[in-house]
Amino acid sequence: MSAYSLLHHDHRQDGTSSSPSRAPFSSAIIYAANSHPQHPPPLGERYVPLSNDDPDDLDDPPPPRTPLYTGPGVGLRTFLDVPSRNLNQTSRSSSDSNIFGGFKALSSGSDIELGLAPLGATPYATVGEQSTHESEKFPVSADPGHWAAETSPDYPEPDDELHNPDPKRDRHVDHVALFSGRGCLNVGCLVLITTALFTLFAGFPIISHYTHIAMGTNGGYNLGGVNSSGQIPSMPGNWALIDLDTPKDAYTMQSVQTGESYQLVFSDEFNVDGRTFYPGDDPYWEAVDLHYWETNNLEWYDPAAITTKDGSLVITLSKQPTHGLDYQGGMMTSWNKFCFTGGIIVVNATLPGANDIWGLWPAVWTLGNLGRAGYGATLDGLWPYSYDSCDVGTLPNQTFPDGTPAANLVGNDATNGGALSYLSGQRLSSCTCDTTGTNAVHPGPRTSNGSYVGRSAPEIDILEAEVDQGTLTGFVSQSAQWAPFNHQYIWDNSSANFEVWQTDAHMNTYVGGVGQQATSVLAETDQACYELSGGCDSVYGFEYKPGADGYITWISQGTKSWTIMQSGLGPDPVSGAGQRLVSQEPMYIIANLGISQNFGAIDFDQLTFPANFMIDWIRVYQPAGSENIGCDPPNFPTADYINTFTEAYNNPNLTTWEQFGQVKPLNRLVDSC
Repeated sequence: MSAYSLLHHDHRQDGTSSSPSRAPFSSAIIYAANSHPQHPPPLGERYVPLSNDDPDDLDDPPPPRTPLYTGPGVGLRTFLDVPSRNLNQTSRSSSDSNIFGGFKALSSGSDIELGLAPLGATPYATVGEQSTHESEKFPVSADPGHWAAETSPDYPEPDDELHNPDPKRDRHVDHVALFSGRGCLNVGCLVLITTALFTLFAGFPIISHYTHIAMGTNGGYNLGGVNSSGQIPSMPGNWALIDLDTPKDAYTMQSVQTGESYQLVFSDEFNVDGRTFYPGDDPYWEAVDLHYWETNNLEWYDPAAITTKDGSLVITLSKQPTHGLDYQGGMMTSWNKFCFTGGIIVVNATLPGANDIWGLWPAVWTLGNLGRAGYGATLDGLWPYSYDSCDVGTLPNQTFPDGTPAANLVGNDATNGGALSYLSGQRLSSCTCDTTGTNAVHPGPRTSNGSYVGRSAPEIDILEAEVDQGTLTGFVSQSAQWAPFNHQYIWDNSSANFEVWQTDAHMNTYVGGVGQQATSVLAETDQACYELSGGCDSVYGFEYKPGADGYITWISQGTKSWTIMQSGLGPDPVSGAGQRLVSQEPMYIIANLGISQNFGAIDFDQLTFPANFMIDWIRVYQPAGSENIGCDPPNFPTADYINTFTEAYNNPNLTTWEQFGQVKPLNRLVDSC
């Protein structure tokens, strides 16, 4: 038995027929017949052989057709031309399998009565029905010739023009034009892309090189201009190193010593009212909370005594009991937050009280970052040294163990038996033995021969205001403190080393004692620039240069008042002291208002409380191209040392290094290294 598929044509009323349907099983009528395909098919249909495995039946006429299956959703019927037979028998011919393998038969009695399949019936074998022939697994033959579609390459299709070019037909589009819209668009797009890529990968670096403004480190050598502890950032808002309120005409200042132009590197205008300076409140300043016992002050320094008001920093000294004392004052510093090395520092201030009443002690001064003001253990053995020689000047009492030189034991400080020095010796001297692997560390650096550079906490004062009791005139003491000491504290103040520039300034009679050697000049102030005597403000400051040709020139009332050259503190063969140095340490700023009889007499009856020390602004300048700000510069580091001994730098009750429980590094002059 052979199987044929009849390709169905739709017949129209006019006797014509449509093209054969191309969708398999949607419009095909399938016949199983013992007939030869030469037998004419029904009108409008043609045979397509599905199988031809029974050639003996070719002469048989087609048997009556019986409907078998209606394909889903198309309304067409599929017929099977086959003699009536029992399809339930277990064996059937391969042609039967080819025909019936994909359909489910509907039985009635012993014979199969074939008719319309129910709606939704499946032409595929159901679960449990075993398929043994390939055609039972795949309802469509793998041979395209068996499909109800035209697959001949000679059959024309609508998209053949895309695959079969015609030179005659296409000649109007095949010619090459030198300029065309499409060509220009293509070339233009390529040029644009090439230019963009070239600009991105070649042009941008070149343009950036010539237009980029290098980020200034502001003295801090880390990213963003911070030091190693990250404490001097350039912050958004008005917290930059240079205050946004600083006038542009104040961005440069002429050197009072050399006349060269210096540029502004730090400023605080204090224009924002209500600022506070408790720990953590400010990036550059911090107020202390302690008693300044070193100079026997009568007040307690409290952060509550410092704020900003009416465009000025205001430090208030009040007569009020606190912490067992009768007065409350304030001290604010930039310790370990902002430091500078070399340059000019100037402040514009109104002094507290009146110009004719003595007893108040306002001050603005600087100190090396290795010593924290008010924290005695950190200052022990460092203040007021500024020394890099290995000699007797580094030893306790500035004498060898055998008591030499004898001149240092008599004829010096009359109030202390004639002794020259009671200092405990320079803790971080250039005589320091190698401290590698010990807790008696030295912050460095080392010289080329391996010895340490002498380190210290030197002091340079911008102003300490006082009133002369005899003339009732206000002055400021402008000074520097030194160690080790000259014999009888007499330094070489010859004209080559010392110059007073103001006619109303004169050398201070105080030259030192067992705790310090002082070089100081008293400069008369503007008598109207006091809180209770006119209220104007006046400019004070100093310019200094570290190093072998170092100098310090002070400024009062906006002009230079006096100068000391480093050579004036040269070697002293009598006391054994070597060359003292203008500070090479990173220096931080201190501003305070207190009261102490150590500084001078106090007119308790006439003083008015509260008294206010008002600072309009503070500015720091340095030579262009030679900026050096930051508290941990590479050539004079401080951060690691401070972090190693952090308790001493945060506990004001520790007064000496030994009380802190530490040992001083060995000194090769007297110790075995």
